[in-house]
Parts: sequence; C-alpha cells; structure tokens
Amino acid sequence: DVQLQASGGGVVQTGGSLRLSCVVSKLTFANYAFGWLRLAPGKEQEGVGCISGEDGTTNYVDSLQGRFTISSDNAKNTVLLQMNSLKPEDTAVYYCAADRGLILSSWSRGAAYDYWGQGTQVTVSS
Repeated sequence: DVQLQASGGGVVQTGGSLRLSCVVSKLTFANYAFGWLRLAPGKEQEGVGCISGEDGTTNYVDSLQGRFTISSDNAKNTVLLQMNSLKPEDTAVYYCAADRGLILSSWSRGAAYDYWGQGTQVTVSS
C-alpha cells in the first residue's frame, strides 16, 4: 500500500519557520501529485498547496502564497513544505496527501486525494 509519513511539526514562536517533510513510498513519485492540507481546531480543512511529482508545478492557496513554499526531492521520494513568517492562525495539524489523477481545479479539497499521511502538529505561539 502507498504510504506517506509526515514529520517536522513542532512549537514555534510567531515569525518563526518550520519545514515539514513527507516521505512517500510504494508509488512511482512522478505519477502522482502531492498536497499539503491543514486542519485547525474549529475550522474546516484547508488546502495549503500542491505539487506535481512529474514536473514540480505548484499551486497555493492565495492567502499563504509568499510565506509557504512546496518543493520535492524526487530522488528521495520526499515532499517538503517550508513555512516562514508563521502566525498563530497557522496552528493546525498538517497533512500530506497524494493522488495519481489529481484534477488541478480540485487540489485544495481533501476528497481529491486517495492517500494520506498521519499528520503533524504545528503550533505557533504568540
């Protein structure tokens, strides 16, 4: 079965940075698109961004573009989420997800992904 293992979460002060990693296995990396989504207490799940495993094309939610960057290391089957200038409202559980036939117009919706990692907690203190 396809596996995604997210890590890198933690507690950081406002204005700090974190880099999340998602190591994927048992799939052909280039055949998939990978998304980062987050779930904050009392809020709906929100798509952060996604990246194509084939060509590295990225998409972001408008509100986060400029602070968050998604990249990938195809040789290591790893998707990264670099988060800068963190704010308390970025506090959430962050999930990586994968889908083989991702429709770009749906990238921000959790239902678009077939495979999910376990999530990693990010807490930004004020």
